[in-house]
Amino acid sequence: MALGSKASLSFIFVTILIDVIGIGIIIPVLPSLIESLDGGGLSDAARIGGWLMFSYAIMQFLFAPVFGALSDQYGRRPVILLALLGLGIDYIFHAIAPTLSLLFIGRILAGVTGASFTVAAAYIADISTPDKKAQNFGMIGAAFGLGFIIGPVIGGVAAQWGVRVPFIVAAVLSLLNFLYGFFVLPESHKEENREPFDWKKANPVGSLRHFRKYPLIIGFVVSFTLIYLAGHSVQSTWAFFTMYRFDWDESLVGYSLALVGIVVAIVQGGLIKVVVKQLGEKKTVIVGMLLWSLGLFLFAYASQSWMMFAFIVPYCLGGVAGPTLQGIISNQVPATEQGKLQGALTSLVSLTSVVGPPLMTYIFYSFTQDDAPVEFPGAAFFFGGILMTIALFLVLKPIRKVDESNAAKLEEEAIVVEATS
Repeated sequence: MALGSKASLSFIFVTILIDVIGIGIIIPVLPSLIESLDGGGLSDAARIGGWLMFSYAIMQFLFAPVFGALSDQYGRRPVILLALLGLGIDYIFHAIAPTLSLLFIGRILAGVTGASFTVAAAYIADISTPDKKAQNFGMIGAAFGLGFIIGPVIGGVAAQWGVRVPFIVAAVLSLLNFLYGFFVLPESHKEENREPFDWKKANPVGSLRHFRKYPLIIGFVVSFTLIYLAGHSVQSTWAFFTMYRFDWDESLVGYSLALVGIVVAIVQGGLIKVVVKQLGEKKTVIVGMLLWSLGLFLFAYASQSWMMFAFIVPYCLGGVAGPTLQGIISNQVPATEQGKLQGALTSLVSLTSVVGPPLMTYIFYSFTQDDAPVEFPGAAFFFGGILMTIALFLVLKPIRKVDESNAAKLEEEAIVVEATS
């Protein structure tokens, strides 16, 4: 990869990192913030928290294909910068929102600007050779990991000065990143690969229909979707579960999520490269999904605080599967349609975020409320483990059809990308 491409990849990494920090800072403070605004208990706060996440996700689901299609016509750079500017302004809105209804409006606006993940992924696809896509998509996972180190720590520690302070920090970071990108970020999408904006394709339904053109990837896409849906059992209920089961405070929740971030950053920032090299893409996906399933089932039955920290390791090691699977999918689609592909994938991820938080928090609520038939606070993790196991079985058939030994094609495409980087 050329030096300019490496610099661009670094910027995209920072962009995603700041987006994830914004997500991470709200997780430790969300239960207490909702309780202070609503006046209810922890179980009720979990239900409201699920709908806050829903409001963010539904807007991301609607706008991700729009951003992807716009970037296919106008380029990645202007769309990324517009999203960063909007995100910075939205964090300021979060910092001053005094009521629960305004907090919902803030999450809606954050969902719109959060659709920049689509364009960031398309940017990575533009500048990556086919054999490097799994590794480079792994940087998205590494950014998520590092973001979940920084974000929850900021949220947990800053909560002692008030739940609004972390949003001000996130706003400053987003606006600084916008300024940096405005002056240094080059365009990655070549003029000859651009396509006119089409509303039929720039909507969630039209975006998802895009998959029909490539039958081989449908099985992967279904599995990809279930993976993200299962992941919401952790993202949506971690703070509520640990506070309910082990009486954790915001700081301990933040530190635990920081550990998650450290392991994810190690796995997807470096380990994934080693694993793919040793096992190949197919085995990496299978092994990773097995570890993901194991981690979720272990979380479900954790009976002591230290177990949550220990079980983070197998769960996060499973993270080698996600970017590898995304790389396999990307390699089945031509360069002219990477924006639409990533938009469609982001729409699916957002769709799981629409369904996942209210579903998982409702499962938690149903098994922790006073009238629960059985007290089982880990029920959401258990359900996530079942979904992950189904995803593993669904990926086994299509993954056999992927020919990793097509070295000639990879070499030819690599020469083209290298020559134009």
